[in-house]
Amino acid sequence: MTRTALQLGAHVGQQNMTMDEMRSLWRTLDANGMEWISAWDHLYEAPPAGGTIPHFEAVATLGAMAADTHNARLGCLVFYVGYRNPGLLAKAAVAIDHISGGRFEIGLGAGWHEWEAEAFGYDFPSLGTRFDMLDDATVLIKSLFTEERTTHHGPHFRAENASMVPGPVRGHIPLWIGGIGEKRTLGLVAREADGWNSAYLSVDEFIRLQGVLEQRCDEVGRDPATIEKSVNLMFNLGVDEASAARAAAQLATDWGPLADRIRDGALLGTPDQAVESILAYREAGADLVNIAIRMPVEPEVLDAYLTHTVPAVRAAAG
Repeated sequence: MTRTALQLGAHVGQQNMTMDEMRSLWRTLDANGMEWISAWDHLYEAPPAGGTIPHFEAVATLGAMAADTHNARLGCLVFYVGYRNPGLLAKAAVAIDHISGGRFEIGLGAGWHEWEAEAFGYDFPSLGTRFDMLDDATVLIKSLFTEERTTHHGPHFRAENASMVPGPVRGHIPLWIGGIGEKRTLGLVAREADGWNSAYLSVDEFIRLQGVLEQRCDEVGRDPATIEKSVNLMFNLGVDEASAARAAAQLATDWGPLADRIRDGALLGTPDQAVESILAYREAGADLVNIAIRMPVEPEVLDAYLTHTVPAVRAAAG
């Protein structure tokens, strides 16, 4: 399989912005050549702050994103399968796919934000059970996307002779699995996914986990080159050294005890320095590199990334 050109995208947390501000941001990203734009599936802000930061729900948000953009692939990285019946989620995904003209891709995951689940009355079982739910939902959703009729009796979810009319625009919707669990997550990626998304990993850890994914692919007889690989990098750049120092300090404030882990997979420094960082992930095997945007972000920083960093990366990556 010939390796495709590096794609650059943005993972936009739908928090701490008005809807008008967020829609303007999507349009800017789409008009400036981002090949991927995604939202996340949370009911509260991330990192958790007790539901004190303005935040929008994912499915409704993605419908607006699909209508507002024209070029980028769109997705959610990732939907927590405990928040919605898989059949309902599949129907919503197909609707978003049609609004976008066939640009939507769905991500699924086992979830982690127990604080929001508790606040809104959702069960949040053990990690092992959530992985069982993820496995069950993935098989069901794939069948709903691709089969004329689906009957599924799983340990957590079921369907009885269910149809998906209309179906996806392209006949299928690419399915991503997000996470870095070496046994169950990467095993599920190898068996079922079109893409694997990882977040906030150092280059070395990204390389190591790709090796694990290759092992999981070997176990099921799959070519790992058929799986698209993406990485989300926290966006904490500055236009100059002083601005970069403020952005690095903000990361520490936002993430507290998790800051060291997030910092390993963050774009820090200036737009010039970001070029080298992104190219290192490309060299490590990434097909898609997303900046993870959590507002507030200084407008001139994002503008510098889009007008300077992105063209420089594209020129260097070929």
